[in-house]
Amino acid sequence: MNPEKRDFDAAAAAWDEHPGRVKVAMDIARAITREVALTSDLEVMDFGCGTGLVALALQPHVRSVTGVDSSRGMLDVLAAKIARLGLDNVQTLYCDLARGDVLTGRYDLVVSAMTLHHVPEIAPLFAQFAWVTAPGGRLCIADLDPDDGQFHDDDTGVFHCGFERDALRDVFVAAGFEDVRVTDAAEVVKQGRDGAMRRFSVFLMTGMKPAVG
Repeated sequence: MNPEKRDFDAAAAAWDEHPGRVKVAMDIARAITREVALTSDLEVMDFGCGTGLVALALQPHVRSVTGVDSSRGMLDVLAAKIARLGLDNVQTLYCDLARGDVLTGRYDLVVSAMTLHHVPEIAPLFAQFAWVTAPGGRLCIADLDPDDGQFHDDDTGVFHCGFERDALRDVFVAAGFEDVRVTDAAEVVKQGRDGAMRRFSVFLMTGMKPAVG
């Protein structure tokens, strides 16, 4: 694994041109809609939103979506989509935790898709997720099952080769989330770094922040 930061700004313009990447995002969004009751009163944060593929898939079903990312290039692409579509319930927010920024606001649903493996220490991030999730709200994390380091062609900025589901469940619980559930969300068939065709599985894990009282 390469701890250097990947240049997502440079990748942003062509990010959506990868059909497999778009399919995974849509599969994850569908998994979220199956596992969480999306209603018109929900305020949603998409952490590590990238170009907004998941955020924009959720947008028609909720009150608002805030796309949070540490890549200004990705956020610029999302902002252009928002303007082109004339959306008034989606906004972007720059936040770079590596530089000491912290998550702010209060959300009924916090989602993060294929971002967690780019975060060096996940426990502090989950503490921030718990802080911004409203009582009774839910956290949804989609990421790779253990992939033996084969998923990424370029492992720059990759700190985890997927996650064991039971271990990640423990992180949810330690952060104060209850009713933790996991389901299969997507499958990716692609060439691994070793040149062999492989199947990579993506799970969705959800947890609820206890309601007050």
